[in-house]
Amino acid sequence: MHKRRLAALAVVLGSSALLWHCGGSSPASPTPPGGSGGGNLPNPPVATSAVILAAGDIGECGFGAHETAALLDRLGGTILALGDLAYMQGTAANYRDCYDPAWGRHLERTRPVPGNHEYETAGASSFYDYFGGLAGPRGQGYYAFSAGPWRIIALNSEVPAGPGSAQAMWLRTELETNRTACTLAYWHRPLFTSGPNGPPRDSAPRDLWGTLSEFGVDVVLNGHEHMYERFAPQDGDGRPSPAGIRQFIAGTGGAHSYTPGPPKPNSEIRARVYGVLMMTLTNNAYQWEFVSTTAFRDTGSGTCH
Repeated sequence: MHKRRLAALAVVLGSSALLWHCGGSSPASPTPPGGSGGGNLPNPPVATSAVILAAGDIGECGFGAHETAALLDRLGGTILALGDLAYMQGTAANYRDCYDPAWGRHLERTRPVPGNHEYETAGASSFYDYFGGLAGPRGQGYYAFSAGPWRIIALNSEVPAGPGSAQAMWLRTELETNRTACTLAYWHRPLFTSGPNGPPRDSAPRDLWGTLSEFGVDVVLNGHEHMYERFAPQDGDGRPSPAGIRQFIAGTGGAHSYTPGPPKPNSEIRARVYGVLMMTLTNNAYQWEFVSTTAFRDTGSGTCH
């Protein structure tokens, strides 16, 4: 595990042309501008597509994490780990015993956010110890990077996100500074869900959604509910809207699974399943496929605002 962590840190600090390293930029900082300033060298071509693979609720010993890791073995792309990555308390031992033997071999291409179980260890310290610079600035849990033509924003639903909070101010600056045609955001606890956890008990998911909606963000990915669910585009009050955000829940990385409850408004599909959400991000559009460890599949496409 120690060697993998060192290799991961080297990836973050160095540049890379591989797709899953998002153009070589650190996920903790804006994408650097192209060009050398000398006027003689052409800018490197801008990637016209990227692939992301997303799931949360992963490293619970004795359940499905090894099965979903086997899916990752054959799928290329940047991995968005959607929180609750090591059960039950997000300790160093949980990461060592339950996450690392399965998903650890994909550490270098993983961009994680913390969940509520990470914070059962004070300050989510073991989460930051394990992922190092791949998790952005230590103690924050929010950062941004580019994947092809898309901007990807990692957020933290476990710390304040209301007006005046450090996260809210950072998010607004990020959205104002790095304007792109298409943007995806991800964090752990969903605003909308048909799962047994129900609506969030505090305001962070709603605060994050409100700011993202203001800037026309296209897609939100969450975990927390140990199931898969897809919603139609909607506004922050749950009203269907072509200009709204499409939300996916993919708490399907390997922890004990949940049975979905009655569908909430705008819920289009739900499943109790293990797997990863694969999205292909292109200019002004996206395609998704939920790749499961069973015969279940969910596919579709959308366009950016």
